[in-house]
Formats: sequence, structure tokens, C-alpha cells
Amino acid sequence: MELIAIIFGAIFINNFVLSRFLGLCPFVGVSRKVETALGMSMAVVFVMGMTAVVTWPIEHFLLVPNDLQYLRTIVFILVIATLVQFVELVVRKISPALYQALGIFLPLITTNCAVLGVAILNITLEYNLLESVVFSVAAAVGFALALLIMAGIRERLEFSFVPLHFKGISLALIMTGILSLAFSGFKGMLE
Repeated sequence: MELIAIIFGAIFINNFVLSRFLGLCPFVGVSRKVETALGMSMAVVFVMGMTAVVTWPIEHFLLVPNDLQYLRTIVFILVIATLVQFVELVVRKISPALYQALGIFLPLITTNCAVLGVAILNITLEYNLLESVVFSVAAAVGFALALLIMAGIRERLEFSFVPLHFKGISLALIMTGILSLAFSGFKGMLE
């Protein structure tokens, strides 16, 4: 039951983009088309899940026993950058078409603060390894859900009349605020 609460909470209640406001840069930048949003979502799910698998043991078996917690952020950033490079190499080798479609978005995962945020939150919330992986994947699914909803809305808005002052980032941020309000309706469901 606790894992279900973690999953539901990470996807809907404490959504990284719409509640914690982490990962807004790739969220706004990649949400113009559903296809690119889907590719980015899959990559983020993989990287966030692997980040939990790699950073949890590093924290508990290397940093804490040696009293090196002050290096946590630097070590986690290096781990995330390495994982993103690994994903980039694998995607380039297995599916060159997907690699071309994702283009610059794959390296952008390295700078996605949501990935670093999930690694640090796993430690702050004192999750064990299983809970860390579940939380990380659920947070990534929540990120993907918000990203795909936003991409769908932005694609539909391309064919609608939008006043000149609201075109572009302005409308994207207004839509993000409205989505955030909609997702806030889930708060209190697990209490």
C-alpha cells in the first residue's frame, strides 16, 4: 500500500513539473509536438529510474560511511551525465532515426533539474532502494504525463486563434499554471 501511495503521490499530487516546479525548461522547450515529447518522456523515465538505482548505493555505501555527504550534488551530477551519455550512445546505435528525432533533447536531460531533484529527494525522504526506484520512475511518469498533456494542448492551439501577446512562451506558462491548478485537485486524496 505504501508503494501505491508513493506512485500516486509522485505522478499526481507532487508532480515534479506542476507541483514542485522542477524541470520547467525541458517541459516548455519540448512540449511543442507530441512526437518529441514522447521521445523525451521515454528517455527521462529511463534516466530517472537508472539514477535511483545508481545514486542510492553510492549514497549509502560510499558517501555516508566515509562522511562525504557534502560531495552528494557533484557526484550525482556526474552520475546523471554518465547515464545520459550511455543512453545517447545506445539510442544512436540501436535506433538512428529516434536519435535524429530527439536531437539536442537527449543531452538536455543532463541539465534537467528534475533528475537531480529526484536523486536528492530519495535521500531526503529516506527511501530504501525499492522505494527510491519506484518513486523515481513514478516521478518520471508524472513528468511524462504533464509533458504529453501540454504537448497535446499546444498542438491544438496551433490551429486556434491566439492573441499576439499570448503566443509562444507566455501561453505555455499560462497553460502550465492552469494544469498545475487542475493537478492540485488531487491533493488530500491520500490523507
